[in-house]
Amino acid sequence: MSAPALATPAAATPRRLPPRAAFALIVTLVITFLAASSAPSPLYALYREAWGFSALVLTVIFSSYAFALLAALLVFGALSDHLGRRAVILAALVLEIGAIVLFWQAGSVGWLIAARVLQGIATGMATSVLSATLLDLNPTRGALFNGLSPMIGMAAGALGASVLVQFAPHPMHLVYEVLLAALVLQALLALRLPETVTRRPGAWASMVPRAHVPPAARALVLRLMPLNTAGWALGGFYLSLGPTLTRLVTGRATPLAGGVLIATLVLTGAVAIYVVRQRPARRVLRASAALLGLGLAITLWGVHAQQAAAFFGGTVVAGLGFGASFNAAVRTLVPAATPHERAGLMSSFFVLSYLAFSVPAILAGLAVGTFGLHATTLGYGLVLLALAVLAWVTARERA
Repeated sequence: MSAPALATPAAATPRRLPPRAAFALIVTLVITFLAASSAPSPLYALYREAWGFSALVLTVIFSSYAFALLAALLVFGALSDHLGRRAVILAALVLEIGAIVLFWQAGSVGWLIAARVLQGIATGMATSVLSATLLDLNPTRGALFNGLSPMIGMAAGALGASVLVQFAPHPMHLVYEVLLAALVLQALLALRLPETVTRRPGAWASMVPRAHVPPAARALVLRLMPLNTAGWALGGFYLSLGPTLTRLVTGRATPLAGGVLIATLVLTGAVAIYVVRQRPARRVLRASAALLGLGLAITLWGVHAQQAAAFFGGTVVAGLGFGASFNAAVRTLVPAATPHERAGLMSSFFVLSYLAFSVPAILAGLAVGTFGLHATTLGYGLVLLALAVLAWVTARERA
């Protein structure tokens, strides 16, 4: 009889990664996705020189990524609660690989927009499922790395790409070849990820765009918004207009200077996340609001006076406030959701975060054409400073 010769289900199932290895793989996936999202920033100057597009077109390219990411968060944010984590992670990886191939072969603005849209969908799909998986595998360390990994990823992408652009051959291709190799390897490893939730019905219904915020977490989300908005809006401004602003303040046109600015913001954020990880979240929220406000004030002085030391020094202080506030926000929200609500809650939180990341930066990009970069930066920074002060006052009153 031939039936016994067939592979059993156990034999056909790939050997799963142990929990520690699975956790490490998820961390590296978050880093790679965020590195890929920030890697094009140092290349925009090369694209503009090669194809001659305007600052408005650059804003369109940036906004296409941001809005595709937001749409993906709304549509796919809770999908892994129904289909399982591994299937959604693999789908996001396939889309991200496709986006990197489009970047690699890009020959016009249309290619860049298509690549950014596909990348936004992939990153949005991955953001909530990877965040939820980290919490599934280890709630304590997951909360830490949910804040730490994106910061490391954005720094690695911006700094690594700027180094390759300035010093390596074929700068418009080599960055994407490195990312492509990393993503293919990670996709093969992701086939062996263990599943951390049981499948349940309702997958199609979960894809109707809406905010998945459990009732117990809604008041918390509202209280966190001023500070969270200020931090993410600062990050969006740096990733879109930061390299150009660095040229204005320092007088240097090297791609590496812009990459160093972005890395300064997010790496100091990563340091802050590690330092405050075990401190009471409420105290951290109040202190991080003060740090963010102080850093913004110093940075704005550096921009106004064209003092590079104050510009970068203020960025360090603001980065500490950004990272600390993000970690405290995640640790405040996590206990308010059950395991099957985590992906939806984190998706909604990231929707609000990426709205703050994208929409103000897009408006700033449009304002530059009318008011100039110097005036736009000062006005933008003052609005964020007001939000930081509001968050500090609110946290002080609650305390």
